[in-house]
Amino acid sequence: MKKLNEFVEKAGLEKNILLEDLPNIDLYMDQVIQLFENTFRDAKRNEEEKVLTKTMINNYAKGKLFFPISNKKYSKEHLILISLIYQLKGVLSISDVKKTLAEVNEKSVDGKADLEKLYASYLTLADNNLEKFQESIVTHEEDVQEVVHQFEEQDADYIKQLLTISSLVQMSNMYRRVAEKLVDEINDPDTGKNK
Repeated sequence: MKKLNEFVEKAGLEKNILLEDLPNIDLYMDQVIQLFENTFRDAKRNEEEKVLTKTMINNYAKGKLFFPISNKKYSKEHLILISLIYQLKGVLSISDVKKTLAEVNEKSVDGKADLEKLYASYLTLADNNLEKFQESIVTHEEDVQEVVHQFEEQDADYIKQLLTISSLVQMSNMYRRVAEKLVDEINDPDTGKNK
């Protein structure tokens, strides 16, 4: 099995739409899709996978995951929200994403949200998280190697892969569950109460 850090490098985990990538003019849907495809193409699992589609964007709009657009164009603020939706939907349900972003959407409509500052903070945390993840992957690989030595030589590679996959999924599930608990603590936008 290849070293995990090689897979980390190929996974495109460092990819994010940066503030300087966001134009100061509003974009049509096709331009939004192209921006996301260009940015996240290396993060796709295969060539057929779509990063963002018209249907996805329309569903996000219908589901009120971001505030309404104007003249069929998406502002910088919309692009920031769509980028956050893209990241959040990888782990959370669409209803959890909506609940997570409800307050920032409401404040955006009222002109009380500094989405650029919020997004810059998110990007800083994303960079920090990537660095910590890259360091932990080395330790993770060493931990798996310590337990795999007890298996017969012909099974060792497969067992190492199986244990690595299972362990990474288990870690991912722990993070997801904690994130879901945090979402549950957000007041429901419709009732004002926790879920």
